[in-house]
Amino acid sequence: MTEPFLSIRGLRVEFDVPAGRLPAVGGVDLDLGRGEVLALVGESGSGKSALAMSLVGLNRGPRTHISGVVEFGGVDLVGASEDRLRQVRGRDVAVVFQDALAALNPTQRIGAQVAEMIRTHQRVSRRQAWQRAVTLLRDVGIANPEQGARSYPHQLSGGMRQRVMIAIGLANDPAVLIADEPTTALDVTIQAQVLRLLKRLQAEHGTTIVLITHDIGVVAEVADRIAVMYAGRIVEQGTRDQVLFAPQHPYTNALLNSVPRVDGPALDRLPAIAGSPLTGVDRPPGCAFAPRCTSVQDACASTPPLLAQRQGACGHLDACLLGAERKEVLAG
Repeated sequence: MTEPFLSIRGLRVEFDVPAGRLPAVGGVDLDLGRGEVLALVGESGSGKSALAMSLVGLNRGPRTHISGVVEFGGVDLVGASEDRLRQVRGRDVAVVFQDALAALNPTQRIGAQVAEMIRTHQRVSRRQAWQRAVTLLRDVGIANPEQGARSYPHQLSGGMRQRVMIAIGLANDPAVLIADEPTTALDVTIQAQVLRLLKRLQAEHGTTIVLITHDIGVVAEVADRIAVMYAGRIVEQGTRDQVLFAPQHPYTNALLNSVPRVDGPALDRLPAIAGSPLTGVDRPPGCAFAPRCTSVQDACASTPPLLAQRQGACGHLDACLLGAERKEVLAG
């Protein structure tokens, strides 16, 4: 990885719920390099979105508790004031939300919404902002961008709306773009177009992309590095090839086995991960995946595994107590 320019240390995110305090993110350490695509992978409820939204304080609130350090540009974003975060959001760190129809204002034209993001952070006239908005719409592949800028969200297809969200995210050339499930609810053809667009824009602008997804196919298409999350913690981290072709954690291996393969025998039923993800306020003292793991050992239930380099290659980290021999059996 290149020299990190966004560093996360000990990040915790907890929500007050009727049963107590829910640990959505449980002490994450992570570095982002300039110009890379980092994929956060895991089942729904694993803490991916909670982690990403906390980078710019989008999940702050009276019932939310965020601690740790997120260092960006010499500033700790966790401890930053709301005024400081408003300067960062959209200018330095932008977010592309998964539900474009819900995120866009239904009463405003598309061009006005893109222009609003530009004028929030740049001293330009309305005309200049509108012209820049049309250029951005053209850059993200909107056919006839002048007409598209005058359209309302409901007049565009799902794929076009997602492109608009990407245009808004790129309006101020941010250093980091957080893409939260950007291909959800899109058909396969449109998914491929959106992914190619993200990869192209990342290459042209040098933007770091944090891609939140549960789709292994999406990860294989665009990611440089992968961080696998389970129950609010990162359980494996490495390059795309390290994680996809030499998984070290049983949860990663189980996720990969649940994906149908075109180069293997036809199966009547895909392997499923037994049990359900942790959703309550209580967490086991040991490995959170132990109740669902087919290779669980006695130590797993009591010893919390730390994320470290074990049998993996350089930079390939995992949080599993299993020995090398057992991991080879799982990966085989």
